[in-house]
Amino acid sequence: MRVVTTFSELWAARESLPEPVGFVPTMGYLHEGHLSLVRRARAESARVVASIFVNPIQFGPAEDLAAYPRDLPRDLALLEAEGADLVWTPTPEEMYPPGFQTWVAVEELTRPLEGAMRPGHFRGVTTVVAKLFNGVQPQRAYFGQKDAQQAIVVRQMTRDLNWPIEIVVCPIVRESDGLAMSSRNTYLDPDERQAATVLHRALTEAQAAFDAGERDAGALREIVRRTVGGEPLADLQYVSCAHPETLEELESVAGGRALLSMAVYVGKTTKTRLIDNVILGDEGAW
Repeated sequence: MRVVTTFSELWAARESLPEPVGFVPTMGYLHEGHLSLVRRARAESARVVASIFVNPIQFGPAEDLAAYPRDLPRDLALLEAEGADLVWTPTPEEMYPPGFQTWVAVEELTRPLEGAMRPGHFRGVTTVVAKLFNGVQPQRAYFGQKDAQQAIVVRQMTRDLNWPIEIVVCPIVRESDGLAMSSRNTYLDPDERQAATVLHRALTEAQAAFDAGERDAGALREIVRRTVGGEPLADLQYVSCAHPETLEELESVAGGRALLSMAVYVGKTTKTRLIDNVILGDEGAW
């Protein structure tokens, strides 16, 4: 496995890789969710490239950029064990040199949900992903369903800019108690970690209601609100039942699919923001 830092090193290494190349962009501090993407890429690609970059421009002023967990030696060991061929670890200075002033923005899809709660977040995401795609030039790129809106936005950007890249969205990987794996789970103390399972419980209850015939989107949202509201250490920021392609809020899920998603703060003093979602309807239509 080769590790490179600069664009010039990346491009030189990329020239020798046989096609197709599968690409797994990460912010590091890898867990089983990331590694499942690497395995999928390995199964579908001749070579696998991963990136590790904590992207400063997608964090807001009050968010956790400085505290975001990092462990590059551990991450590299995990990627090597999974058979990654090339790992790109650019610095902020390499990605955003002095005088940098070009941004990539997707309009409508970034306004609701995470976009409404985290102004500027998606402009940072789409700009860095555009630069990562430009550097790696993959045939496929792998994203996790946990960040569902991000995957939808990146797919729209890729379509709009006519890049010949397939965006592959892989299932959420969960702990044994249902909590979606996330690097931010490390922020939780034992009581908060237990409380965080309320996200999956809420989605499971809404899913069960949907499977039993409930199609009113407001009722499905209310199930999530009620379940999360019963956990003293959890504070629901938003719940959405939206069209899985346009992200427009739905009144009914009759005859189609929906993205049921939420953001929840867990903890009373130091609050950790967690997200989770489920696709109601045909799970295989990503």
